[in-house]
Amino acid sequence: QLQLVESGGGLVQPGGSLRLSCSASGFTLDYYAIGWFRQAPGKEREGVSCISSSDDSTYYADSVKGRFTISRDNAKSTVYLQMNSLKPEDTGVYYCKAKPIFGRAYWGQGTQVTVYS
Repeated sequence: QLQLVESGGGLVQPGGSLRLSCSASGFTLDYYAIGWFRQAPGKEREGVSCISSSDDSTYYADSVKGRFTISRDNAKSTVYLQMNSLKPEDTGVYYCKAKPIFGRAYWGQGTQVTVYS
C-alpha cells in the first residue's frame, strides 16, 4: 500500500524550531515533487514549501522564507521541513503531498504544529 506519513509536529514556544518528516512507504520519492501544506483552524489549506523531483529546486511561501528549509533524502524516501523562528501564526496541521509528473498525488494524514506563548 502506498502511503505518506508525516511526523515531527508538536508544541513549541515562539522562536523555537521543529523538523517535520514526510516518509513514503510502498514507493520511493525519487520521481515525485513534494509539497508541504498547512491548515490553520477555520482557514483554507495553504502551500508552504515544495521541492522538485528533477533538480531539487525549491519554493517557499513569503510567510516562511528565511525561516523554513525543505530538503529531501531519496535514499530514505523522506522529505524534511526544518522550521526555525516559529511564530504563533505557523500553528496548524501540516500535510505533505507527493506528486509525480504523470499520475495521481498522495497525501499524508497530517501532523499538528502548535506555537504558543
